[in-house]
Amino acid sequence: MSTTSTTAAKAENSIGQVQFLTITALFIALTYVFTAFVNVRLPITANGGLIHLGNVPLFICAILFGKKSGSLAGGIGMGLFDLLSGWTAWAPFTFVIVAIMGYVVGAITEKHHGLGFDALAIVAACVIKVVGYYIAEGIIYGNWIAPFTSIPGNLVQIGVAAVVVLIVIEPLRKAANNIIFKFSIFKKFPKSNKQYPNYQNIIFSRNLKSFQL
Repeated sequence: MSTTSTTAAKAENSIGQVQFLTITALFIALTYVFTAFVNVRLPITANGGLIHLGNVPLFICAILFGKKSGSLAGGIGMGLFDLLSGWTAWAPFTFVIVAIMGYVVGAITEKHHGLGFDALAIVAACVIKVVGYYIAEGIIYGNWIAPFTSIPGNLVQIGVAAVVVLIVIEPLRKAANNIIFKFSIFKKFPKSNKQYPNYQNIIFSRNLKSFQL
């Protein structure tokens, strides 16, 4: 009996690892693509600047799949963009700043669900981005005045991402819940949402634990 339980636990853990790696890799790719190919350069700032939609998949990943996937998707996805697109000096800063953004958004929304908390998490990420990139730009260029000109672009970037994410996150959350319910190993929960009106949230919250490896 114990051998069977141990084998089942190992199988469950293995499936959880595969899910984590698959979801994280997918969102790393999406974050890179949305950063690299959906962007506008800003000539008005002293040291250049970029408005992109890479924060959209970052926030979606962190909200739906947790802080670890969110931090890796953001840090690696955007850091990779900097390395490959002529912003090499920014890459170490981007990895740290955006990874923290993803972690914070995921940490907040793992414990608190709903659009209000999603919005609060994005506001927290915005503060991290503005402060983080102000410090990074000051270090890179040795000028602590010029970085102020980059703040409006960062605010616009997060603002646009926030609007998009808050519009699509609930439909995506429901779709993710339904998919997880159908294919998760946690099928032991009854399908009757009359008897268990919160069954989708139960399934989803349990599945999230498999991503927190």
